This record gives sequence, C-alpha cells and structure tokens, in this order.
Amino acid sequence: MIRPVNPYPVGLDLEGRRVVVIGGGSVAQRRIPVLLDAGAAVHLVSPEITPTLQGLADAGRIRWEGREYRTGDLEGAWYVVAATKDSLVNARVAAEAEQNRTFCVRSDAVNSGTAVTPAVVRRDDMLVAVLTGDRARTAEAREVVARALGEAGVAAPEAAQELRGTVALVGGGPGADDLMTVRGRRLLARADVVVADRLAPQRPLSELRPDVEIVDAAKIPYGRAMAQEAINEVLVDRARAGKFVVRLKGGDPFLYGRGYEEAQACAAAGIPCTVVPGVSSALAVPALAGIPVTNRGMTHEVTVVSGHLPPGHPESLIDWEALARMRGTLVVLMGVKNTPAIAEALLVGGRSADTPAAIIVDGSLDGQATYRCTLGSVATALETEDVRPPAIVVIGQVAGLPPALTAG
Repeated sequence: MIRPVNPYPVGLDLEGRRVVVIGGGSVAQRRIPVLLDAGAAVHLVSPEITPTLQGLADAGRIRWEGREYRTGDLEGAWYVVAATKDSLVNARVAAEAEQNRTFCVRSDAVNSGTAVTPAVVRRDDMLVAVLTGDRARTAEAREVVARALGEAGVAAPEAAQELRGTVALVGGGPGADDLMTVRGRRLLARADVVVADRLAPQRPLSELRPDVEIVDAAKIPYGRAMAQEAINEVLVDRARAGKFVVRLKGGDPFLYGRGYEEAQACAAAGIPCTVVPGVSSALAVPALAGIPVTNRGMTHEVTVVSGHLPPGHPESLIDWEALARMRGTLVVLMGVKNTPAIAEALLVGGRSADTPAAIIVDGSLDGQATYRCTLGSVATALETEDVRPPAIVVIGQVAGLPPALTAG
C-alpha cells in the first residue's frame, strides 16, 4: 500500500538476530556491512551477488543461497530488506513480511515498505539518523547535520578499555583536517593524551574532550623543538599510566616522521603500538597544486628526499650527483633553507638550468600558494616570494605542465 511516510524513529538491536536480504546488487552491498556491524545474522537470497558480497559469503560472514526468492524465506526474520531490481519481487517480499509482522524496507519504493532506512551521520559511538520522507531532502539534511556536528565540536567518547595502555602513531596528512583518514579521526576522538606536531591538523584537537591532555611536540625548523627522547618518554610514561596515547603527526608517520623511532621506544618498554598511515604531503601537496608527480611518457620515477641537510654535509646520506643524472621527478621536503644549495648541486651534476620547478607553500591549507620557476631560478623565487616552511619543492618536467585544475 502506497502511503505518506510518517515513520516512528527507533533503534533496532539486531545482535545475533536473523535478517533476510533479498537481492545481491549494489543496494545489498551497501546495506549488509552495516547490518553486520550491528551484529545481525544476515541471510542473503539472490541468484547472483557482487564480488564484495561473494567475499563476505566466502568468509562465512553471511549465509548466501544462490537462487530466486520464494515464499517462506522470511520465516523467523526480525528484519527484511527487499533489494532486487524487480519491483514485483520486492512487492511480494514486502507482502510476506507484513503478513509475518516483520518490518521490511523496500529499496525501490520507500513508501511501500513498513520501515524506512535513514541517512546516517556517525561520530564514533554516536549515531544520528535523519528521516524526511524524501531521499533527496534526506541526503541534504544529513549533510547539514554532519556539518553542524563538526562545527559544534561534539564531545568524543572516552577511550575503549582495550586501547588503554597503548599508543597509536597517527598520520594526520598534509594539514587539512578533512584529509585525515577515517581511522585516524576515530582513534584521535578516543585519546586520553595527544602528542601533536605543529604540522598535524589542528582543528580536530578542539573537538576533543575537555579532559584530554594535549602535549605540544612542535618541531620548528631551526627553532624551538621538543627533543625526540622527550617525546618517546611522554608516549611511554602516559601509556604505562593506563592512558590511550595518540601521537599525531603531519603527513605519514614513517616518511621522515621518525615514527619508527617512537615505535621502537614503545616496543622496548613493552607498550603495544599501532600505526595509522597518513596521506603523505610528498604526493598530496603537488596533486593539490595540480602537479602530477608522474605523467605518462614524461617520467618513470619519483624520488622523495629530505632537504634538512645541505649537499656536502658530513651527515648527509643523499647522493646528489646520482639524483642529478636521473630524469624523473624530485620532491624535496623540509628543504626551504637548503634548496639553493640543492639546486646548485643538481646543476653541477648535470641537470639543466631550464628544468621546470615549483614551490608549494602551505599545501592543503587556506593559504596554499604555488610559485612556478626553473631549477636555475628557484633560489631567486624563494627569496622574492619570501618562502617559509612548510613548503615543498618539485623539480622535473611535471612541474612545467600547464595547469589542469580550475577553481570550484
């Protein structure tokens, strides 16, 4: 029966309860993982299923019967999803569910089932469901709710018991908080202690619980810095005190982030440690500036180097002469001060002064700026534009490609 939807909002406890899904296409693929997360015992009936659902069936996470729906399939179900491409089959499923007094969602006709799937906003343990009776309006409303929750800085739950006494090394990405990974944001929201770098996303810190201890582990180039030994000590001491510690870094923890040293310190102290990879600025920042670090027919290699030591420094491990002979893309991190010396070493090694270059400042942040130049003029560009860290230098033919991105 088609009727206006005026649903009564309720949360279902499906833990261990039989849920039947009829249909194995894209709708089922979206719904079934959520049902599994809720603990449902999912029984899928469909002659064909997607590869993802096949994987769930092969792993024993769902029970699959590879056939068409038939009357009686809903026996004992607590909840039903009718998700075939055939509206007549979905109508039969909904009719049987109603006869069995089992709530049923119809994917093809939201007003014809006895339940409605809401749009959902998740904030760790908090779940906000949005219902409007119209799919387009529901999607819009969900975005409004998600944005409001983010701007309000919703209080995060305390760390789960299994996280206490452990450390997570979380890569925060190039700087923008919406470029953090989902796993990183989830663990950050559960932290008791956060040891944060200067280049890590900062806005998420304001969303933490008031009782979370935030330790500033800033490493300002050639300026004030927290010693690595002190950082290691904080991680170990707080974890030993039963706290869940998140070490929040810019970029990726294991790409010039000294994350392995911190993991070693935790291991030596017997502290469980996990690593959450981050979006590396070496690749992300050029991309955000519209510069691909590789391009078909132009470059077959990308070399990422640290520029914190100049060529010729006794502690430098970089073979600048070899890099000068290479034809691919060179991405220099932490090299603002030493880029003129690096450019000179590359020129002496044989790279052409006309090799395109680009300086990208504050990548992913509101003040992001890109200065195009050449290897021969990069030192002048740094001085003229008064470039200061954080900045990334890209050297190679890709830096000379015409802009491909337009402002949205």
